[in-house]
Order: sequence, then structure tokens, then C-alpha cells
Amino acid sequence: MTDIYQPSLRLRPSEQRWMLLLGDLITSVAAVFGAIYTWYRYSLFIYIQELLLKQPEMAPARALERAIRALNLDGVFLEKVPVWFYVLPLIWLLLMVESYEPHTAASWKKTLWAIAVAPIVGLLGYSLLFTFSQEQSLPRIGVGAFLILASLLTLIWRAIYIRLYTSSGLMRRVLIAGAGKAGHSLADIYTKFNPPPFLLVGFVDDDPRKQGKSYHGFAVLGTSNKLLNIVEDHHISDLVVAINGEIKGETFQAILDAQEHGVEVIRMPIMYEELTQRVPVEHLESDWVIRSFVDQVRVSGVYELFKRLMDIIGGLLGVGILAVTFPFTAIAIVLESGFPIFYSQERLGKGGRVFRIYKYRSMFQDAEADGEVKAATENDPRITRVGNFLRRSRMDEMPQFLSVLTGEMSLVGPRAERPQLVASFQKKIPFYRARLLVKPGLTGWAQINYGYVVSVTETVIKIEYDLYYIKHRTLAMDFNIVLRTIGTVLRRTGR
Repeated sequence: MTDIYQPSLRLRPSEQRWMLLLGDLITSVAAVFGAIYTWYRYSLFIYIQELLLKQPEMAPARALERAIRALNLDGVFLEKVPVWFYVLPLIWLLLMVESYEPHTAASWKKTLWAIAVAPIVGLLGYSLLFTFSQEQSLPRIGVGAFLILASLLTLIWRAIYIRLYTSSGLMRRVLIAGAGKAGHSLADIYTKFNPPPFLLVGFVDDDPRKQGKSYHGFAVLGTSNKLLNIVEDHHISDLVVAINGEIKGETFQAILDAQEHGVEVIRMPIMYEELTQRVPVEHLESDWVIRSFVDQVRVSGVYELFKRLMDIIGGLLGVGILAVTFPFTAIAIVLESGFPIFYSQERLGKGGRVFRIYKYRSMFQDAEADGEVKAATENDPRITRVGNFLRRSRMDEMPQFLSVLTGEMSLVGPRAERPQLVASFQKKIPFYRARLLVKPGLTGWAQINYGYVVSVTETVIKIEYDLYYIKHRTLAMDFNIVLRTIGTVLRRTGR
């Protein structure tokens, strides 16, 4: 057996995220210094104009000389640059936060959208601060030059990244062990990506009935006893184990042999999470669930402390905004559909504890007059015109900041559901009740990635997002979700 082909530049998704982040940081730092230089040249131009207006007989070359002495870049001018100006690269990274998933960054359409939206949001934020700032404290030329340069340099860098990402010589070459239901699920997901996240070569399977057959154009290339030959012939870098039930001894040994020769072996649920940022509830075995949601679900006390601190700060800010906007929201609701302004419902919190939430009323009165509990759907006829605006802007959720302050909810977590819906869904969806392991949230991973659900199948997708959050939650992930929610509010695409 010869050495298996192992390109050293094939990066894992986490490594791709770091590469994207580092590239954006370098380009935004370059944009800061480019903006400072642009600002300096502009200041020289203004200084020269003022000199020539005061002394029209002065030669332009002499005016330039005096301007350079008066505004030397290394000394006098740099002293004018405020300290906060050097923080702009970090702000730029926050503005680009939605584009750090490799699959998103590999798409020209999504990349162009992210680069177009970031300077617009930055400009709106700057304009708001400029309105309330002291004169000359926020230099317009410097900020404008930074936004333009950061956009152009980031676009160039992302074009290079997309070229590298879609280069077949740098993409991972993946083989799936198991051409059954789990393997087919991965192939189904893979075909939905454009561009693809890696090169799927095909399957291996020991079932003689599957030999020579294909699924979505991906053939079963042989059995496990020929695995090493297939790996070598097709330059495989990753082997995904998608075998339902018990693995035969010889198959297991073949997988170990491939791993010893440098092939990365990945379990199907892990690859599923990598591709979708969801947990595959229909392909999980009990021992995997116990490891993931009993042994690994615990988080540190530091995380809990800082998450609660973030909830308190966010809750206070939210209650402040609620107090300011309440009169206008209340009048709008009453004028269209009368009282009451709020409505309350019982919801299930962490551990299945019942609590009450309060929201602005967005539906007509007696929306459930027949007593049947119904989840809201897109274009729901029960929603008023004012309610539609409140839902899209997420303002209907504002009263729930009170529940965040009291600790019944968190800023980030699974959606708080009604006891009747939980009782119904847990009979139909595996592991549905696992979402009660954490506090419900005002926003969450499922809320920002998926919209209304109208069927059990769609509810399964949403619970997969919830379980992914529970398994992987960190302060960085919570902060990311909050930032993306703010973007949703600004674009009025909430649901």
C-alpha cells in the first residue's frame, strides 16, 4: 500500500472561518491606515486652498511645502486621529458577522450582499452618532474613506477566498461509508449547496445489492475490503461513517486502517452538523444522545455567570426601549383593533417549568375562539396590519424583556412554546423535549435560521437548530445570534 495522497492545504471549516476572520482583519486594518492617509491628503488640500485664498500671490509649490510642514503625517496630523478610529477594524468584523460561515462566504451572491450591507449599516450608525456628537469629534472624511476602502479591499480578499475555496485542488475529497438512509441524507444536503462545500466522490457499502448503483449521481464504488484502494485511487481526504446499526469487524478495521494512513474519519452526525448547523434528530442513536446532551451539554460556571450578566444588561436596555416606544405602539394597536394592548400565555421554561409571557397583541381578538391551540403561520389571517409590522420588526417581543430580567427567559435560547404544543410535538419528534434543557430565549439559533413552521417536518428542522445551539452554545455564539437578530430587526425580516 503506497502513501495516500494528502494535500496539506485542505482546510477544515473551523480553519476556514479563522482564515476569513484573519483576512477581513488585515484588510480592515489596511483600510484604517489608507483612510488616515486619505484624510491627511484631504487636509493638505484644504490647508493649501486656505493659504492661497489668504495669499494669492504665493506659488502653489510653496503652499504645498508650508502645508506639509504644518501637517506632517508622522507628528501633528496623527495627533488629530482619535483613539476610537483604530477600533474601526473590530467594528467592521462585527458588521460582517453573518458572512463567516464557509458556505456563505463561498457564494458570490451572499458575499456581495454582506459587503453591500456592512457599509450601509456602518454609515447609518455613524450618522446617528454624528448627530449627537461634538463638532470635529467624528471626522466624516476619515470614516467615509474607511468604509469605501474596507469594502473594496474586503471584496478583493473575498474574491481570492472564493477562488481558493472552489479550487478542486484545495477542496476536501469525501467518501461516505454507508449508502443507506443516513448516507443518502448527506447526499441530499450536499446537492443543495452551490458552490459545493467539498467534492463528494461516492459511497462504499458491503451490501451486494447496492454495488454499482448510484444516488444523485454518486456511485457505490465498492465494499469495505477495498476501502484503502478506493481511498488511494480517488485521493480521498475525509471518510464519513454513515452506517446504521452495528459495524462489522472487518469494516471497522478498514476504517481504522484508512485513519492510520492519514484520512480523517468523521461520524455522520458531525458532518451533518458541519453542513447544516443542525443536529440530525432522525439519525441519532441513544448512546450518542446521552454523550451529547447529558455528558457534554454542561457548561462552565463562568459561561453561566457572563450569560446572566449579558441578560441583565440586555434586559435593562430592552425595558428602556419598551418604556420609550410604548405610547406610540399602544396607540397604534388601539386605533386599529381596540383593547387589550398586551396578551399573555403560559409557556414552558427550563426543566418544563410553566411561566407566563407578555407580548404586544398582534392578532385580532379571539384569534383562538374555538379553543384550539394553533401555531402562527406566515401570512396568518389572524394577524392585524399593526401586528404584522410589530412581528417583522420584532417589537411584539419587547415586553418579554421583563421575563429576561426576572430570569425566566434569556436573551438567547430556544423559542418558548406553549405546553399543549410541546405535549403534541414530543409524541411525534424524537428528542423534542431536550430543548427544555436550557432557558427559552427572546431570540435563538432556530429563530435566525428558520422562519414559520406549518408542518411536523418543518418543526423537525427547527428542533435540529435548537439542539445544535444547546450542544455548542458559547458566549461568542450568543453574541453572534444577538448581532444577527439586530440585523434582522433593521431589515424588518423578523417573524
